[in-house]
Amino acid sequence: MGFKPDYPSDSALIYKLARCQDFEAVEEVLGYVQDNTVHCQETLFIALFQHYGKAHLVDKAVELFHRRTCFNRVRTRQSLNSLLNVHVDNDRFLVANELFDKACKLGFRLNSVAFNVMIRRQFENGEWEQACKVFEEMLETKVEPSVATFNSLIGYLCGNGELDKALLEDMIKRGKRPNAVTYALLMEGLCLIGEHDEAKKMVFDMEYRGCKPAVVNFGVLMSDLVKRGKIEEAKSLVHEMKKRHLKKDDVTYNILINYLCKEGGRAAEAYKVLFEMQVM
Repeated sequence: MGFKPDYPSDSALIYKLARCQDFEAVEEVLGYVQDNTVHCQETLFIALFQHYGKAHLVDKAVELFHRRTCFNRVRTRQSLNSLLNVHVDNDRFLVANELFDKACKLGFRLNSVAFNVMIRRQFENGEWEQACKVFEEMLETKVEPSVATFNSLIGYLCGNGELDKALLEDMIKRGKRPNAVTYALLMEGLCLIGEHDEAKKMVFDMEYRGCKPAVVNFGVLMSDLVKRGKIEEAKSLVHEMKKRHLKKDDVTYNILINYLCKEGGRAAEAYKVLFEMQVM
């Protein structure tokens, strides 16, 4: 009908088809894009890698990665990182290792995102020592660890009841400011080993260090309190959040509702919390 192919319309069609997992049609449109030399943006390919990964079509993602030059696009570091994620999410750890190891030969300079993916891969296998080796390699190759890097390390240790504040200090020395998630992980670790008061004090500690407490931090405290049956204290945290002008999310209320529903004879209280959730 005389319509000239362009990126906005073609990419919109590809996105919708990928979300519907109609990958046969995706390939058809990609062939059309390639034949008409439509200039594509990086985000399209990264999104397709993710959709292929969710559908466990990892080989399709790899094939598209190698076909990038056919679309007048060079393979970028962001694409490599996305493909690494796809491999790890689909438990293709050996392939992820191979891709990571030969990245330099492919012309990529690895960044913190790639190392973070590989550290996560080691943690999923419960390999703390191997994760530390990846971290050391990161430092040796002069790649600066990110906040996410430290959060992964801190989170793994805290999740296993091995609280290590030295990592927090190292993080600060390297000029990385701990965020609300960092403190939430430390608070979870403290709660896990029974240091409930210390976890509560962490809210003041993070404020002292210039990090504003967020919903996630109060969520950790609330979860710990309801597990110990201290529902009134958990409710008081909701009021504390209100004083701090923190917008409570559904997770916050679900913590209370879930506990009250499990407790015999407290369904009316759960309904009251649900009502409050709707009008807040």
